Amino acid sequence: MVTAKKPVAKTAVKKAVVKRDPVKRAPVKQAKPAPRDMTDKILDLIKWVDNPFKLVSVVLLSTIFFLGYLTWDSRQVILAAISSNSTMPQLKTHDELLPLANNLVKDVNAVGIVVNKVNLATNSRTTVLAIGNGERNHKLEGVTVSLFAASPERNADIVSMLNNEVACKPFESSSPVGEWAKSVGVKYMCRASIPSEIGKFAGYIAVGFKEEPRDLVSIKTRMILTATEMDK
Repeated sequence: MVTAKKPVAKTAVKKAVVKRDPVKRAPVKQAKPAPRDMTDKILDLIKWVDNPFKLVSVVLLSTIFFLGYLTWDSRQVILAAISSNSTMPQLKTHDELLPLANNLVKDVNAVGIVVNKVNLATNSRTTVLAIGNGERNHKLEGVTVSLFAASPERNADIVSMLNNEVACKPFESSSPVGEWAKSVGVKYMCRASIPSEIGKFAGYIAVGFKEEPRDLVSIKTRMILTATEMDK
């Protein structure tokens, strides 16, 4: 007699479930655009200026920015000169200025000379004496225009004179007196403060030449001597 085998009971094996924290992925950093140099910005500006209106706008804004920077950079010298305006030296009379101006023109072989009186408080300059090719122009005497104006080159010269420097450069007209100087043959000009002292700016002399002088050092020295003599 065959005994039937009893089925073996299967033990259920439960697998332990291991919980894992979700993997956090590091955020992908986007590459920063390469910094643009000044050349790229200038090229973009050139591409943007595609009509005359934009060109005028760029020139105007550039001029305003330059004037603002120039004034801010030299503010201490300008303020000192304005604050001492009440005690500012005065120019000599016409009769006293005339021989000094003629002697300077002769010594440096210049085309002409202009003597201006300035007032920093009112931002004005008045022509006191104008001589070109040996002739005195009475019509220009008394002409008053702005001292600091829209000409960056002339404004830079004014600041140089406030710092007791003689400013020399190729001449460009920016006023009625400048047009006269151009008509008598001035192509190069040197300007010196009256008197030759930092912060003391009662006026200045502008000496015009047909071309740039060879010895600017001696020209400047001679102008400083004359500017000192023109102060009362």
